[in-house]
Amino acid sequence: MKILFGIQGTGNGHISRAREIVPLLQQYGEVDLLISGTEAEVGLSQPLAYKFHGFSFVFGTKGGVDKWQTFKRMNLRQLKRDMHNLPLKQYDLIVNDFEPVSAWACRLQKIPSVSLSHQCSFVSPNTPRPARWNYAEWLFKYYSPTTHHIGFHFDRYDDFIHTPVIRSEIRQLEPSNQGHYAVYLPAYHDKTLVKYLSQVKEVKWQIFSKRQKTPYETDNIQIFPVNNEAFNQSLAGCEGLLTGGGFEGPAEAMYLQKKVMMIPMSDQYEQQCNALAASKLGAEVVHGINSNFVSRLKQWIADDRRILVDFPNETAQIVDTMVKQYARTQAVLA
Repeated sequence: MKILFGIQGTGNGHISRAREIVPLLQQYGEVDLLISGTEAEVGLSQPLAYKFHGFSFVFGTKGGVDKWQTFKRMNLRQLKRDMHNLPLKQYDLIVNDFEPVSAWACRLQKIPSVSLSHQCSFVSPNTPRPARWNYAEWLFKYYSPTTHHIGFHFDRYDDFIHTPVIRSEIRQLEPSNQGHYAVYLPAYHDKTLVKYLSQVKEVKWQIFSKRQKTPYETDNIQIFPVNNEAFNQSLAGCEGLLTGGGFEGPAEAMYLQKKVMMIPMSDQYEQQCNALAASKLGAEVVHGINSNFVSRLKQWIADDRRILVDFPNETAQIVDTMVKQYARTQAVLA
């Protein structure tokens, strides 16, 4: 059996989840990996069959998307060429984690594909989102359209939605409380974070910054370049995680029974939706870093409540069901 797995390369969450899923897919046959996007700091250990520029937004430094840089890096002509030229007929199963090139190539060539992603959970009207409609609902529907959906979210909002994929390396950690707070806010410059976090001196902070190549320390704050292993250790030993409105990071912190505060990116609808869903489980949500931020931080630090979730390890079973249900060949099942 031959499988194509298309993976979104904006942010680290998609790549992190793929690191767990790829070895499972390889149990069923030969797997070709495709990544499009430009904003991930972590990678895969397996070689790529395809690497495309894709269509990514660029993180800003003030809490939102850098719209000008996003526009400058856009190459819609190349995106269209890649969609039309991607060869797909050789594959028995095409799996997609919110990746537009392979999704639209499938649509153009009338080949079935299956979403295995967080974003496809928004196909369900039961998935939490703000009351006010947002144009980004079109992105959920048309950015990477597929014929079948297997979604992941903080809760089972529909029959095709599962709880998060928690990586084996996270499940194997031994959580402790060393008193520090881990910080991953890629839409903010670390200098902005230092300015505010240095006002909360009663705890230590460990910031993981996409803009730093070498670590440094100031007052009660340590700043590190983004590194998967180092971040995992910081997360395992922290009191809580201060992060954006992503999905995998907060989910892993909840699994480890850490406190979570989320600052969703401004004008980023998916992150607003994620933060709303997480708040229903007990996560603290702050909509931006402003004059009230330090007082909110101190209140959060003083609150000892933990988020209790049940995220069972179902990934292998989900992949097995997907292959049996959607593969175009039965050879693997004989």
